[in-house]
Amino acid sequence: MGVFEVVTVGALTAFLTTVGNGAAGEMGKLLLQSAGARLGRLLGRETPLPATTEGWEELARQVHPHLSRDPRQQAEWSLLVGGALGASSTLRPGPGLPPPTRDFTDREAVLKQLQREATRAPAGRPRVALLHGPPGIGTSAVALHWGAAQYDRYPDGRFHVDLREAAGQGVLPPAAVLLRLLRQMGVEPDRMPPTEAGREHLYRTLTAGRRALVVVDHAVSLAQVRALTPATPEVFLVVVVSGPPFALEAERIAVPPMRDRDAVRMLRKVAGAQQVARAKPRLPGVLESCAGNAFALKAAALRLLTEDPATYAPASHHPVHDMAQRACRSLRPETARLCRLTALGDWPALDAHLAAHAAGVTPAEAAPMLEEATAVQLLEPLPDSRYRFRPEVRLRLAEDASAEHGVPECSAALARMLDGLLDRALHAAHAALPQSWRVEEAPPGGTPLADEAQGMAALLAEAGNLVRAVFLADEYGHPETVLRLSRALWPVQLKAGECDLVLPALRLAARRVEELPPGSRTAGLLHFQLAHCLGELQQWDQAEAEARAAAADERAAGHLRGEASSVELLGLLHLNQWHWSQAHESFLAAERLYRLIAPGQEGERDLPRALALAERHQGRALRGLGRLDEALRCSQNAVAFFTAQGEAYNQARALTDLAETLHDAGRDEEALTHIGRAERLLTPEKAAPHLGYLALLRERCEAAR
Repeated sequence: MGVFEVVTVGALTAFLTTVGNGAAGEMGKLLLQSAGARLGRLLGRETPLPATTEGWEELARQVHPHLSRDPRQQAEWSLLVGGALGASSTLRPGPGLPPPTRDFTDREAVLKQLQREATRAPAGRPRVALLHGPPGIGTSAVALHWGAAQYDRYPDGRFHVDLREAAGQGVLPPAAVLLRLLRQMGVEPDRMPPTEAGREHLYRTLTAGRRALVVVDHAVSLAQVRALTPATPEVFLVVVVSGPPFALEAERIAVPPMRDRDAVRMLRKVAGAQQVARAKPRLPGVLESCAGNAFALKAAALRLLTEDPATYAPASHHPVHDMAQRACRSLRPETARLCRLTALGDWPALDAHLAAHAAGVTPAEAAPMLEEATAVQLLEPLPDSRYRFRPEVRLRLAEDASAEHGVPECSAALARMLDGLLDRALHAAHAALPQSWRVEEAPPGGTPLADEAQGMAALLAEAGNLVRAVFLADEYGHPETVLRLSRALWPVQLKAGECDLVLPALRLAARRVEELPPGSRTAGLLHFQLAHCLGELQQWDQAEAEARAAAADERAAGHLRGEASSVELLGLLHLNQWHWSQAHESFLAAERLYRLIAPGQEGERDLPRALALAERHQGRALRGLGRLDEALRCSQNAVAFFTAQGEAYNQARALTDLAETLHDAGRDEEALTHIGRAERLLTPEKAAPHLGYLALLRERCEAAR
């Protein structure tokens, strides 16, 4: 088949856009760098990475005429385009919606409005519904109850994203909302676009022509959901707002308070007809207090099961706040105290350890208290055996905490929670990266974690709470805790790629290190972390500024290894933007700094490995510059070093570089030999993306022979 039948301008644009948007994970970056190097040689000039869709389209138009003049390039790009587009993500049905409540009552009118929006003629309008109502009224229950019956209508998937779990401060940003939704849709980490624009493009690609339901729960702003408005007539977006509606172009559906008749039906479903009949003299007060609020009604029904109805007295407060205070009064005093003090933190999730720190008790004592609080609806159980507060309940409890226990006790509880989280984080981070000088040593005491896998698992389980803790520590005047917690997040961004999650905490920490004395090692470490995080998210200008700040801080501290690695990071940022000359200069500068490390200085033991990595990076930059002979020497030296060290992972990476450069030089038989060596070093369980990249490279080499 001729190249023009395969690589049209449109196909080339789609390929370049996909590669540019999807440069997540090491293999995504490698494909991006490979494409940039080839494009530069085709055009005869260094071509910076486009920043917009229009830029990718223009680049495709510039490149396309060159393909028609070179049969080898035609075949090469045909395979590149076909391989990358063929391996792109596909929509998977995912886990589906959470189960609806068994106590769902009434709402026929609201359900009919949802059904009408789902089944109307498209008429050129996207299908979007905005369910809204006051906290606890049952907006989420309506969406889940309706969605549970729609399996056949949406065979391509019913997806649910709950925005209530955001850590840190403020509103979950649109890019993070898209990230959560794409994960539900089955996008693997190595294929997740790093930018908001890239994620929106992938969302639209995955849902094009599909029949799917998307429920976004607890949205608080238009910005969070604007990008999710479907462009496909059979995709239905349901946005759930616990509060007043915002200006989304949608069918607005208000969820009203329950009528008294339906409220009594719900009480009977939960508490039983006999218990409700016993409480008949008090029912008017119960109904008045709950004001048709589904959450308050369920809590009242549960109290009817355990309390003498004659003791129930109505109140006139906000129904959810009133319910929280009533529930606290029904608990043992020590359990109510634990709930109020734990609520001070606004944690995404909590367990017996965190609650124990809040109350100053043992985890064994805290665990049954959490169960008691769950039984009266103060807490909601989570799938991972942890708990969370409903937002309105937490606010009421936190407000009551200072009045009930006093400011000193509340401050002490927060300090204990922060100290406990910091201790857990330091142990987990050290276990996850035991050889890294970027994380602190584990503090004495505590329970050591067995290996790196356990360390990462523990760190990821607490990652949301750790980000939240950074902001709390800052708010309550614990600056050292801000910095130490932020440093403990390094494995989360490096190994798990959770850059969206940790970015707010790192931004705050980077601001706080500016208040440290000049020459602080901590400042260099945190500027480096932030630079790495921003680079992974393709926020290039900010990333470069932070990398330079890290290098300056390390230089002021007299820390050669830290300065060299910061300069090396700056080179990697240039490399990923196709700035080959600047990347090469940075890698040479990093090598010069590494070579200044004298015997006995910090970093001496790791110096040979650092120099080998710097040389490997130089080879990648030289390949981008078209200086293939020099690039080959660098890659060969890197392969020799990592082979001698027995580092299979880095050996496979260097062999891939070498094979790619040999292919560019037209030495495909040699390239195939090194591809085979790299493949034998990797296992499908741990390196599927790398093996997939090598398979495409093998195909390109075989076609070029």
